[in-house]
Amino acid sequence: MHTHTPARRHFLKLSTRLATLGLTGLGLGPARSWFVPDAAAAPVTDYKALVCVYLFGGNDNNNLIVPVDTARYTQYQTIRAGLALSGTGLLPPIADSAGNPYALHSSLTHINTLFGMGRAAIVLNTGQLERPLTRAEYQAGVQAPSNLFSHSDQTLQAQTATSNSTIGGWGGRLLDAFTQTDTLSAVSVSSPAPFLQSGGGAPNVIPPGASLNLSGMNIYPSSAATARRAAVNAMLALDGGHPLRAAANGAFADGLQLADTLNNVGTVPNLTTVFPGTGLGNQLREVMKLIRLRAQLGPGRQVFFCSMGGFDTHTGQAGTHNGLLAELSGAIGAFYLAAMETGLVNQVTLFTQSEFGRTLQPNGSGTDHAWGGHQIVVGGGVRGGIYGQMPEFALGGPDDANNRGVWIPKISTAQFGATLGRWFGATAGELDVAFPNLSLFPTRDVGFML
Repeated sequence: MHTHTPARRHFLKLSTRLATLGLTGLGLGPARSWFVPDAAAAPVTDYKALVCVYLFGGNDNNNLIVPVDTARYTQYQTIRAGLALSGTGLLPPIADSAGNPYALHSSLTHINTLFGMGRAAIVLNTGQLERPLTRAEYQAGVQAPSNLFSHSDQTLQAQTATSNSTIGGWGGRLLDAFTQTDTLSAVSVSSPAPFLQSGGGAPNVIPPGASLNLSGMNIYPSSAATARRAAVNAMLALDGGHPLRAAANGAFADGLQLADTLNNVGTVPNLTTVFPGTGLGNQLREVMKLIRLRAQLGPGRQVFFCSMGGFDTHTGQAGTHNGLLAELSGAIGAFYLAAMETGLVNQVTLFTQSEFGRTLQPNGSGTDHAWGGHQIVVGGGVRGGIYGQMPEFALGGPDDANNRGVWIPKISTAQFGATLGRWFGATAGELDVAFPNLSLFPTRDVGFML
């Protein structure tokens, strides 16, 4: 069984940093509050959702997609040694717009199918950058992101798209661009998520299945439920002036309010699409349920955070990674089918993120922390294909930060997020607010969204 939150040591570090953002731990609330948005922002007239699937630990992207032309595959195989994929470890070749051949990991069968349908994009060598950076500049100490290779620091930077984590997450900042927001606009179905934090408030955390009875007040008879709710409200009012107790009580009250919201929205019919009973499958089933509940209310925006753990593969990577990617692929495949079944496929985009990639050069049976990596984007609004530039497979080469196959990103988190944000409906000015360093990059839109 894979864990779906960071390892305890990394989680404790991350939790300390999250406290500076006002984020809570697992549980309900504090809910994203109603707030006064930018007066210049226009009300939305349609519905769209972004779904982040975060891969805690640092996914080994070098085995996610492999160039299979003779020259580059030979370089890959030589450096990867015993971790190199070959034969049945790779799916049939796919190609980029120039006809260069690649192959996905054999566990990514559903992603491969979506790629063939034109509904999946692979975005190469993305990662946190303060500005465009060359190997020579990096080695000269020119403005690289702080605390590279640290799980907790790079997780915050991946989810905030900046080294200034006090401004919140880029998913939350995108939501701030829109005049319509509610308690269902920012939802995590796994762990605390700086990605969703913003000036509009903190996200709700709704574990899979919890939306069926969030409040715990649905007991029989109704008079007993009413009495229980009144008693709880009375206890929440008795904070004694203690700020921590008041904050906790407020978070719980927000959770009860969210439960009321979900109960009042109503129900949605069961889907014929079957989600796998994995951690991520259960999370994405919950996300689809919340999307359907919110979409029936009319125009609006939602941003979700899901996660998987276990990607910190210093040892025993081959078998572990096979299982992780199979879970990822199966859950994403079911999510896409469910979006098709509900008629919302063109209004929902799912994408992966991770704090960093891993070294091309192995350390035995595993790999070490690195930097740039490749991400998957899926949805009806995706312009399928392979985007960006595969690093040159040369230790100490122009793309290698420290001679072990640590790729300096060519596409920043800001560019990746802004491409999604433009599809989401944010204007150029709003994207500059959501991604403060976007103007430092020559290309604002990578092109993988319609």
